[in-house]
Amino acid sequence: MKVLVVEDHPIVVSGCRALFADDPNVDMVHAGTIAKARELHAAEQPDIVVVDISLPDGSGLDFARELLAAEPNTKIVVFTMSDAPVLAVKVLESGALGYVSKNGDPTSLKEAIATVAAGKRWLPVELVQDIALMRMNQSGRGPVLTERQIQILRHLARGKNMSEIAHEIDVCYKTVASNCAEIRTKLNARTSSEMVRIAVQLRIV
Repeated sequence: MKVLVVEDHPIVVSGCRALFADDPNVDMVHAGTIAKARELHAAEQPDIVVVDISLPDGSGLDFARELLAAEPNTKIVVFTMSDAPVLAVKVLESGALGYVSKNGDPTSLKEAIATVAAGKRWLPVELVQDIALMRMNQSGRGPVLTERQIQILRHLARGKNMSEIAHEIDVCYKTVASNCAEIRTKLNARTSSEMVRIAVQLRIV
């Protein structure tokens, strides 16, 4: 089984190579950019594509959509730092079959690839539970953000700080800060920059 890993962090790539080093059934090839991944995908015709979401020359999720648009049966595992359930839902809705967080057990990637190779979906157990709860409490379509929170996210995505946003939308700084804290919770983001990145990936802004 040939696996194309699209990942730009050398330590993560080394970890992937070590993970499959003793598995004679896996032949791993690597690309550090989307451009190189396109070349290798055409040349190698891998059975599975493992792709990070954040890559130097674009969004791995957009690349996954590109591959699936060209060939709907492409088997894709998204491998990312985020363990936000809403992002996992978006990944599965795009057509990918697996979602693995880099924060989890390293062997999860191996299990995900084996499961996806069999044509089945794979998610970490804890994410399955979180998604189920999210769908019960929300609508199953993604995080419930208020119009003001979306407005604040758009300003953040344009590079404005909270003081500038407060002045722009005519509210106090505390209101903006409180909304940002709520948005981080809803998107399971640790920092404001990660919050904006996830929002962009989900096409909220």
